[in-house]
Amino acid sequence: MQKANLTFWQLWNLSFGFFGVQIAYSLQSANISRIFATLGADPHDLSFFWILPPLMGMIVQPLVGKYSDRTWTRFGRRIPYLFLGSLIAIAVMCLLPNAGSFNLAVSGAMIFGLIALMLLDTSINMAMQPFKMLVGDMVTEKQKSKAYSIQSFLVNAGGLVGFIFPFLFAWIGIANSAPEGQVPDTVKYSFYVGAAILILCVLYTTFKVKEMPPKEYAEFHGIDPDKKEEKAPGMLTLLKKAPSAFWTVGLVQFFCWAAFLYMWTYTNGAISDTVWGTTDVKSEGYQTAGNWVGILFAVQSVGSVLWALVIPKFKNIKTAYVVSLLLGAIGFTSVFFIHDQYMLFASFLLIGVAWAAMLAIPFTLLTNSLSGDHIGTYLGLFNGTICLPQIVAAACGGFLLKLVGGAQVNMFIVAGILLVCGAVSVYFIKGKK
Repeated sequence: MQKANLTFWQLWNLSFGFFGVQIAYSLQSANISRIFATLGADPHDLSFFWILPPLMGMIVQPLVGKYSDRTWTRFGRRIPYLFLGSLIAIAVMCLLPNAGSFNLAVSGAMIFGLIALMLLDTSINMAMQPFKMLVGDMVTEKQKSKAYSIQSFLVNAGGLVGFIFPFLFAWIGIANSAPEGQVPDTVKYSFYVGAAILILCVLYTTFKVKEMPPKEYAEFHGIDPDKKEEKAPGMLTLLKKAPSAFWTVGLVQFFCWAAFLYMWTYTNGAISDTVWGTTDVKSEGYQTAGNWVGILFAVQSVGSVLWALVIPKFKNIKTAYVVSLLLGAIGFTSVFFIHDQYMLFASFLLIGVAWAAMLAIPFTLLTNSLSGDHIGTYLGLFNGTICLPQIVAAACGGFLLKLVGGAQVNMFIVAGILLVCGAVSVYFIKGKK
């Protein structure tokens, strides 16, 4: 079957729902620590709440891929999972910020919040994975770069919108403080509006995209439906045969993702202390800092987009990796010394430099070392080098916080050291220039 190219708008429709999914993901990543601190969590326990997101991602995304491969319905194979995941996410987005509003004891509100967070991250991962698969299913090899570029643009745009919502709502006059143990309306409204945008975006993709039926899919991908499928080697077997780049790049990943986990966990507490001069979660200063976290994360996204244009200018990709991580380490470390909210823009622009490299370079180095066989499985396994470091870092966060004196801003020094370790580890990667 001749593989037809899709128009720009057909490619756009395939990924448009990702805009809404990324808003939900950004609201979660920028506000988890703020929500649980407001509910009454001890700062030394905050990192434990961050174990759930990577753990659910490591479990859910491979399962969605495995089972959607075998699903054929009148609505498609990927879209049913996308739609179900989005519906659950929308319901939970309306519940999570209200964890402190049901007259529950602190422990009850924490348990409610944890269950809601688990469901939210499960559903976001369930909704996120099908968009990546739709491109693989329906786009020709020639157009995949363009399709993923559109998807990347929508992801960054959704991230920016989600990050700035609380700040925007405070700016138009919505209450940014609340009774003790309750989350401010700025955060609640952000989640409500994010949920509304998510369902509209997903409905758009659902009605605009028509997936291929099994016969057409087999022809499009050159699959012989009568050929007996050979038994694929198990994951442990593939891990034993993995190229050295799999493990050496994974070592760099460990330090990088641990560093960013600490940024997501401790930024709110750090800047409320160093810029607004308070560690009291009931204070207006703490909640104002919470809104500013979204702005800083948005600045990081801008820095990432700009640096992504610079990375291809390097003649050696490993040099680009090292330089990017060292600049990110400077960004992390500078947060400790800066006490002006606007000066922090420079710090987070530099942090965005490291983020751009982390999103692009590891997969380039890995795929350069792989043959065409089992590349999809290896990429799925490689996702563990993103999730496992976050789980380990989250489990150790409280201990490290005590070790460095208890001030949350000190964890930015730890993050900077981790990125320097990541930059040094690049030396061990053996691969193509």
